[in-house]
Amino acid sequence: MRVTGTGHASMRIDTAAGSILCDPWVNPAYFASWFPFPDNSQLDWETLGDADYLYVSHLHRDHFDAAHLRRFISKKATVLLPEYPTSELEDELREVGFTRFIRTKTNEVTELDGGLKVLIQALTSPTDGPIGDSSLWVEYDGVRLLNQNDARPTDLGMFAELGHVHAHLLQFSGAIWYPMVYELPNAAKTAFGKQKRERQYDRTWRYIDDLKASHVFPIAGPPCFLDDELWQFNDIHGDEGNIFPDQSDFLREYAKVGGSNAIVLLPGTVTELTADGGATTEQPVADVAEFFANKEQHLRDYQERQRPVIEAAKQSWRHPEVDVLKEMKRRIEPLLEESVYLAKGVGGPVRFDLVGYDGESVESIVVDFPGKQVRPYADEKVRYRFRTERALIEQLLHSGEVDWVNSLFLSCRFSAARIGQYNEFVYAFFKCLSEERLQYAEGWYAEQKPDAEDIKLGDWIVQRRCPHLKADLTRFGIVDGNQLTCQLHGWRFDLTSGRCLTSVGHEIRAHRAGTPAPAEAEPATAAAPVDPAAG
Repeated sequence: MRVTGTGHASMRIDTAAGSILCDPWVNPAYFASWFPFPDNSQLDWETLGDADYLYVSHLHRDHFDAAHLRRFISKKATVLLPEYPTSELEDELREVGFTRFIRTKTNEVTELDGGLKVLIQALTSPTDGPIGDSSLWVEYDGVRLLNQNDARPTDLGMFAELGHVHAHLLQFSGAIWYPMVYELPNAAKTAFGKQKRERQYDRTWRYIDDLKASHVFPIAGPPCFLDDELWQFNDIHGDEGNIFPDQSDFLREYAKVGGSNAIVLLPGTVTELTADGGATTEQPVADVAEFFANKEQHLRDYQERQRPVIEAAKQSWRHPEVDVLKEMKRRIEPLLEESVYLAKGVGGPVRFDLVGYDGESVESIVVDFPGKQVRPYADEKVRYRFRTERALIEQLLHSGEVDWVNSLFLSCRFSAARIGQYNEFVYAFFKCLSEERLQYAEGWYAEQKPDAEDIKLGDWIVQRRCPHLKADLTRFGIVDGNQLTCQLHGWRFDLTSGRCLTSVGHEIRAHRAGTPAPAEAEPATAAAPVDPAAG
């Protein structure tokens, strides 16, 4: 089996029975804020795109690049489609020209021609994309590969049960706006960023240890930021709170925990895998360490090449003909009327401060979740406040974007402030700005049931499944004194009270070992939604 790096989470997998191209992303994403690093635009995409199969893990725009798919990827390719609850991914792939699909079943092996086998595990909570995220397992002639990309399954055991995995490709770097955009003192922002960076690595080590593959490939990040306004987010400034470490940093941190089987997959890297666990790698650069040592210069050269692209994108966002308040009312108020779990979870007004073209004037609009309306700000306290350019909201409304989280918020082209704890319902709602998404999300939450099984962790008896996204706490739970941390997403709980310290809601059932369990409370009506990457 041959694996060719094609940038970020993208790769081409070649076997004698066929080739699979995964998540090809080249064009800037999220309001021209994210770019693949290193630059992969100069690869031979005509040849790379002539693949037998295409796998797009999910609809985030650093995985689904519509312009690139339309221009460079052969429409003779058969799409390996995850089993998602809506047809959005298939619809968008058909829109760019694909007509051949194999609709896989989650966690079931699909046998393709010539002895090639695949299994796609689709994650389908509303917070996964929100219509999904997925991992791809491939086997041919005794060689097995898991492309986990940025999916966060609660258990990798089923992949291990299919046989020893020779190549494990997974995310290690950040993919979120927290804490950089929050209006916090610099010291606090650094502390929160350092904590998040450490959690990212802790989660990565846990996945690696679970699978115990022959070789580990750090992929799916980091993006780089080439706009001058966002340049500070690149991990080149010695900021220990930066959440976007690169592959060279991964190698250093992995070595600290005893890791010695990592392979860096740059655009153009080729690795040959064998069934006995061997791997031969050819890199496109003479010295990988030297390449990353010169990262800032590579970024500056890349920035100059992409500067016209960024400027052209900015010019396209303005739509002065859009009446923002009127359009937000038209689109959002019907969804507020239908929302039960999300609206109750937000529990208060959310304010958008829109900065005009002159860079000074501000129009403030409130999405009032309890009142089920969109209206001008009336000088009241709000749960969350977002400040961004009016042109970005105009573009979202003009284009009919249904997911403001994986467009505006991932762009990092905003600032935020909040009262109280992080409230994940806010971000969950703004991922679901369509009838189909909202109805699916509301139905999913309504079907969730509280976890009944208990386990012992340290001196505590706690429920086995994390109240957040049902991670198995026998594997991801760490107890320190009276606090429990779920390492899958870094959520913390006070075991004496059961209170979640990371977000509102999400109480955990717990009591000290050797003491009677407290009287059982009324069961919760729903599990709470969350942005799975937020801090």
